[in-house]
Amino acid sequence: MAERLQKLIAQAGMASRRQAETWIEQGRVAVNGRVASLGDKADPGRDVVEVDGKQILRGEKKMTILLNKPRGYISTLSDPQGRRLVTDLVKDIPERLYPVGRLDFNTEGLLLLTNDGELSLRLTHPRHHVSKTYLVKVRGVLSAPMAGNLSRGVVIDGYKTAPAKVEHIRTSGTSCWFELTIKEGKNRQVRKMCESIGLSVVRLKRIRIDFLDLGDLPVGKYRFLSEPEVQRLKQ
Repeated sequence: MAERLQKLIAQAGMASRRQAETWIEQGRVAVNGRVASLGDKADPGRDVVEVDGKQILRGEKKMTILLNKPRGYISTLSDPQGRRLVTDLVKDIPERLYPVGRLDFNTEGLLLLTNDGELSLRLTHPRHHVSKTYLVKVRGVLSAPMAGNLSRGVVIDGYKTAPAKVEHIRTSGTSCWFELTIKEGKNRQVRKMCESIGLSVVRLKRIRIDFLDLGDLPVGKYRFLSEPEVQRLKQ
């Protein structure tokens, strides 16, 4: 049965439907050797669909892994600076996996990688408000008024962040640790939120996405999500 190209590309785990539409508009998608247009359809059982000259495959086994990302790795598929990639840590997996969102180069912790486009979109689209919890270490002391500001939302990059949750504050010498839960995913958001109240982040680790946590997973290692876990995330 013929389906829209952006849907086929998303099902192949290559990108979200919105990103796939951009690729089509850019002329990067072809059907049976002909450059496609937005609105075109294809039958995956009969037609040859290519993105940048590479045929996409339906029926690839869907899989999602939970990686405990170390610091010093970048959450992209390539890097012009030659830095280490998170995909270097999963080279033993034959399927091509894509990071779900990003963690900064110096941020560690829970990162999902998948070839399930539907799941990736579900977790990254702002309308779904998926919670993400970080363990934050800052230089200085997080006072009660500062924590209140974070909880109510602070202004960064010209917009006010959504309400957040601040928990388990503990001070150690000249530093302070706390957990911060947000439901947004702006670029370097946690670091910028802390900077807005005068605190500098010295360590940042994502410890939870929705109901998933790191558990006792060692740094640099990964585990496969079960089908019930994937379905729960999609709900």
